[in-house]
Amino acid sequence: MRRIILTTESGADLPQDVADRYTVQVVPMHIIMDGKDYLDGSLPVEDIYDFYEQTKKIPSTTATNVHEYEQFFKEIKTKYPDCVIVHIGYTSKASSSFQNAIIATEEMDDIFLIDALNVTGGLAAIVMYAIDLLEQEPTIEPEILVEKIQYIVPKSRLAFVPGSLEFLKAGGRVSNLAYLGGALLKIKPCIELIDGKLVSTKKYRGKMSVVTEKLIQEYFNQYNLDKGQLFLIYSIGLDEKIKEKMTDIAKENGFKNIKWMQAGAMISTHAGPGGFGVAGIEREL
Repeated sequence: MRRIILTTESGADLPQDVADRYTVQVVPMHIIMDGKDYLDGSLPVEDIYDFYEQTKKIPSTTATNVHEYEQFFKEIKTKYPDCVIVHIGYTSKASSSFQNAIIATEEMDDIFLIDALNVTGGLAAIVMYAIDLLEQEPTIEPEILVEKIQYIVPKSRLAFVPGSLEFLKAGGRVSNLAYLGGALLKIKPCIELIDGKLVSTKKYRGKMSVVTEKLIQEYFNQYNLDKGQLFLIYSIGLDEKIKEKMTDIAKENGFKNIKWMQAGAMISTHAGPGGFGVAGIEREL
């Protein structure tokens, strides 16, 4: 039986304990701040917020490049000879990272690349689904595993509200954010992944405590989610009382395994401090 190794990017915000426990290999993306290039994971998120407060400038982000992917996959092959790699990648609609992975593996064997069409908790939910499949069927053929993961990709649902709209606006990754117009700083847009793109789907008014409760309740009402796993995402600065309330609401809605994830530097650069998100997998009707 050949060992299957799961890989993903740092933009999945996969908790370190999960990555360590299941030997998921994570390749870092990049943060560019004050002319310096930092690997995602090596730069404290607080430094990004401090930089913005001091300069009113927001760091930029860049994808994992082709050379880095080549080295990443070769190192895995060296450590786990004869393994099969299944890479679950950051949405190709918001980054060149997935395309770089394709180029890097053109002459490599036994590597499957899956465009998750999602980010942060939505991407992590797909990785976690793959982990669960491998635990349930440790002898599963790689091709069957890939088919099952690809089937679940469009069923991963992510919604979040940013803590700082200035970060979101400056990032320019939300395709239709301009429609908010002059009201931008007075409301909180709900951002969802639609066909791999970050899209503003609705808007909320009020304090973050009110907005987060509206978001999670509407999310639960809109999607028929698998109650076995739910990811709640926060960026540093979200009030602890809000986190407690979101956990309570999730439990009241029957979710059995609720996993909080902190947004890393890559995601926080776009979402800003104090953001909140929710992600899960839709069940079959």
